[in-house]
Amino acid sequence: MVRVLADPCSGRPRSAYSSPNRPWCGPVGMTREQIFDLFNRREAAWRARDAHQLASDHAPDGVVVSPTGGVLEGRAEIERIYRVWFVGFPDLAFTTEDLLVDGDRVALLCRFTGTHLGEFFGMAPTSRRIELAGAFIYRLQDGLIVHERRILDFTGVLIQVGVLRAKPAG
Repeated sequence: MVRVLADPCSGRPRSAYSSPNRPWCGPVGMTREQIFDLFNRREAAWRARDAHQLASDHAPDGVVVSPTGGVLEGRAEIERIYRVWFVGFPDLAFTTEDLLVDGDRVALLCRFTGTHLGEFFGMAPTSRRIELAGAFIYRLQDGLIVHERRILDFTGVLIQVGVLRAKPAG
């Protein structure tokens, strides 16, 4: 059973699975068009594998919660994880499948493909291809990303590069 709670900012109902506390509840300060422009620029930065540009879209004290990097605080740590992916998969391709905007919150559904040709979290290159889906949840403030939660099947990546074996069905 899902409990329904009141959102502290809007007073609208929200489920117990929603973010339990949002420290900033003011206006987003960006139009929907500006938000879409930000994410179009981010997609271009992904295509260019520009870790610095991607990190600069985060607030200086921004936070990213990720299955691959844990809790990352600040642009330098966020940029470091982008670089880990771009070194491990120099042909990494990022595709936005859907972008949903609700005030200061954005949900992005995406797909990654690439070839493991460089070191990746200490793993030697395997030349194997990966493909994975992702969901990224953002909170924006003053035109920057202040919080990002990445939902990725990292175990699936490890299976695809051959580090782990899939459990046989049955």
